[in-house]
Amino acid sequence: MLSMNEALVRVLEQARALRAVDCDLESALGLTLAQDVVADADQPPFDKALVDGYAVRSVDLVRPPFRLELGETILAGQIPQRPLGDREAATITTGAPLPPGADAVIMHERTRLIGDAIEIEEHEIKPGLNRLPQGKVYRADDRLIPSGTRLTPATLGVLAAVGAASVRVIPRPRVAIIPTGDELVDFRQPPGPGRIRNSNAVMLRGFVDGLTSETWTSPILGDEPEALKEGLRPALDFDVVLVMGGVSAGQKDLVPHTLEALNVRPIFHKIRIKPGKPLWFGVGSPRGDRPAPLVFGLPGNPLSVLVNFLVFVRPVLHALAGAAAAADDRIEVRLASSVSHRDTLTTHLPARILRGSRQPGEPLRVEALDWSGSADLLSAAVADGFLILPEAKETYEAGEIVGFLPLR
Repeated sequence: MLSMNEALVRVLEQARALRAVDCDLESALGLTLAQDVVADADQPPFDKALVDGYAVRSVDLVRPPFRLELGETILAGQIPQRPLGDREAATITTGAPLPPGADAVIMHERTRLIGDAIEIEEHEIKPGLNRLPQGKVYRADDRLIPSGTRLTPATLGVLAAVGAASVRVIPRPRVAIIPTGDELVDFRQPPGPGRIRNSNAVMLRGFVDGLTSETWTSPILGDEPEALKEGLRPALDFDVVLVMGGVSAGQKDLVPHTLEALNVRPIFHKIRIKPGKPLWFGVGSPRGDRPAPLVFGLPGNPLSVLVNFLVFVRPVLHALAGAAAAADDRIEVRLASSVSHRDTLTTHLPARILRGSRQPGEPLRVEALDWSGSADLLSAAVADGFLILPEAKETYEAGEIVGFLPLR
């Protein structure tokens, strides 16, 4: 049986970035750039005023009198009509191009208007004052945003500035969520005797949305071979398939055999992790120019679904979307009290961060919550995440540093 880390390596070996596509810039937020973006022109494309005031030649203001005649007015978006003359100033607004000959801009606040001239208060005026030279931000053909960058609002702004109306990106994966089990009913319905509401699909979709380009949740599939086969078949058109339930060792745990009948090649089944030990993982058949779907058979208990998603599925979704490395949200925390677990499995215990207890430079202090096992979804609802207790050690004392997997 694989350890948790060995299983994660096997999973990520199968996760390759999806094929790049062209995308409208306005729809590219959060996606990963698949090509370098270069500047189409200098920025700024001219010597630009940084303040409202007067464009001047600094050589005219080396010694008194600090008085200059006013020439033309240059507004943002206009082009100067002539070079600046001797002992002349041009009225200029922020963002407007400086006229030829001007090398500084004096702020309005440091001048006084006297008829058709301005008087400038005495202060040091050097070339470049309040002036942004052409090409200072970047030059034409400079590489601005490298391939592999996750596009943020700021990087979208840069791309818009260079006229990149369409960009080459790695798309987010398409995900299918498949709840199975004769015991399940839709969460909108009252469960009959021996039945429970399907809470896992709603929970899982809440985690998946935002990481996918499309999420499809199938109707509940019953524990019957042909129904399972026909229900799972369309899901294999998606990039990632998350099947919940039917992967343990019971009489009705038919999912692994059904997936193999649909040509999904098993990579592993069961790992040394708690909760979530019965996890099944396999790879489907290639789909033309798209990679083979990655298929997870998740145990049916809610905390098993949740831990398996955080540890295995979420890193895969990031990898398929072109992240440079699989996201690892684990941090180190300090235990507020001692905890014990079964030392043959890497255990994830629901835990709460103690608010206001952190000292500067110190890890967060965290306490384990009382829980009733992998069916106890309420414990996850009030938790901040999961303590990660490796299989090599059974008891951890208060004050020890351990791993922590945040939920939020």
